[in-house]
Amino acid sequence: QVQLVESGGGLVQTGGSLRLSCAASGRTFSSYAMAWFRQAPGKEREFVATINWSGGSTYYADSVKGRFTISRDNAKNTVYLQMNSLKPEDTAVYYCATGSVAGARRSMQYAYWGQGTQVTVSS
Repeated sequence: QVQLVESGGGLVQTGGSLRLSCAASGRTFSSYAMAWFRQAPGKEREFVATINWSGGSTYYADSVKGRFTISRDNAKNTVYLQMNSLKPEDTAVYYCATGSVAGARRSMQYAYWGQGTQVTVSS
């Protein structure tokens, strides 16, 4: 089993920045790709970014490319999502996930999920 705990969400103004963290425990963290998804009220969960086991390959949704950066520290069993130039449409609950292959973009491909952290961007 893998346990994931997200943190770092909050309220920020348009154009601001936030850094989300996801701490993992359980099975070997460094063996898995990690991902961030988000879900806004009334909408389906959507892919945001993913990173392979070594951190050498990253993939982003077009909506966040150039503004968000995913990274990981295998020594700390933690994955991060640096979010810059935030927009009101980025408002959502953000989830980290693992248990899939590098580059996977569908939520059904991931076996383990955190509880989520709320990000609210005010206009």
